Amino acid sequence: MATLERRRPENISGKFFVDDTCIDCDVCRGLAPETFMAAGGQSAVYAQPKTPEEHHQALIALTACPTASIGTEKPDPDLSRVRSEFPIPVDPSAEVLYCGYHSQKSFGAASYFLPHRRGNILVDCPREASPLIKRFQELGGISRMMLTHGDDVADHKAYHERFECERWIHKEDRDSLPSAEHVFEDSEAFALDEEFLVIPVPGHTRGSCCFLYRNKYLFTGDHLAYSPRRGHLYAFRDACWYSWKKQTESMERLLDYSFEWVLPGHGRRLHLPALEMRQNLEKCVTWMKNR
Repeated sequence: MATLERRRPENISGKFFVDDTCIDCDVCRGLAPETFMAAGGQSAVYAQPKTPEEHHQALIALTACPTASIGTEKPDPDLSRVRSEFPIPVDPSAEVLYCGYHSQKSFGAASYFLPHRRGNILVDCPREASPLIKRFQELGGISRMMLTHGDDVADHKAYHERFECERWIHKEDRDSLPSAEHVFEDSEAFALDEEFLVIPVPGHTRGSCCFLYRNKYLFTGDHLAYSPRRGHLYAFRDACWYSWKKQTESMERLLDYSFEWVLPGHGRRLHLPALEMRQNLEKCVTWMKNR
């Protein structure tokens, strides 16, 4: 846990704080933007929570932090309850749940849990955490772990051993997970079932993939995210490990699909009606071509 002795001077005084073990992964700023901000290459508390909702979101950020760099001056009686809330529904339909419990092994990448009639699906992998494992058990376990790329496999072994789930990854990223039970062989999109489409999107890595679920939710790994500063979807130019040209081409191919949610591993989510989402993606493609 975070320690008061290492509290960053950039924090405003008050209950919540960030210490100097922060790795600047942006998780807390995305979950509780009313409380956390970027400061000096790390995160800091710039406003203490003022409402019950802000307090709750700050505790969610504390729990999700991959390095346990967020703390409170005194123990918070609500923390144990918040820890047991994960996975949290992304929207009221509860078709997709956000796992929280980010892992430092994947630099704080997000992961998602999909209740599915043919066996529950984990998209990318959180850190090993007892409250989360307990909830997964209550929800029926995990059948398949679908990995968008080799960077965000985190504690895959622990979840595989606990739930005997099959791990899937593209063959071009298999070096990151040589023990995977299944690899995607194709360079073209293919349907895993009638609700889950695998879309190879080489660029960030050779084997990067997006997953389209129920023609509504697009899981993008490190391929695509929303930028509040730019006001549109974007890609990580400074974190393109394979080919920016290939990533731009892959992004353009996503215009063939309809979806309402962009759910990334890193970066911010975006929810828009399908037509507006396409227009936003077109802005991203244009921006990428000019980089």
